[in-house]
Amino acid sequence: MIDNLLKRISNLYLFFGKITSLLNVVLVLLVVTDVLLRYYFLYSQAWLTELEWHVFALIFLLGATYTLQYDSHVRVDLFYNGLSKKTQTWINLVGTLVFLLPWCLIVIISSENYAHNSFLINETSADPGGLPYRFVIKYAILVSYVFLFFYGIVFICKSILVLRGKDISLFIETESK
Repeated sequence: MIDNLLKRISNLYLFFGKITSLLNVVLVLLVVTDVLLRYYFLYSQAWLTELEWHVFALIFLLGATYTLQYDSHVRVDLFYNGLSKKTQTWINLVGTLVFLLPWCLIVIISSENYAHNSFLINETSADPGGLPYRFVIKYAILVSYVFLFFYGIVFICKSILVLRGKDISLFIETESK
């Protein structure tokens, strides 16, 4: 039963990778448009530049969970690759418990007030012609860390299964399937 649940949850998080891929295309189109307008037509808008920043932030925020799912996140690797699979799994388990989950909780708790206050005052860009509804990107921080926290719990479950000798590659659908 837990195997089926982990597979379903992992496949749900695959959706974040698809959104992130789409957002990369959107970001490229925005940057190309901004460059063309700025250098060929001498025309620039603050909202376009801010939209680029917001899309980039969403790529980072949504891509974090997807990257963790495939164990492709950045790590300082001096010894890790030379260690046994069991030792690597223990490092992942302890790192998730000691660093990832507490950090997610800190960001969730602090960003909730940050986003809520932005919503209450209907915060907009400080730049003339900038984007309205600044609270939307601030709530994206909160939501993405909630998703990352819950995937951290899934990651812990998968680590425990690996330590028990289970092949977790069965829990992850790939793009080609």
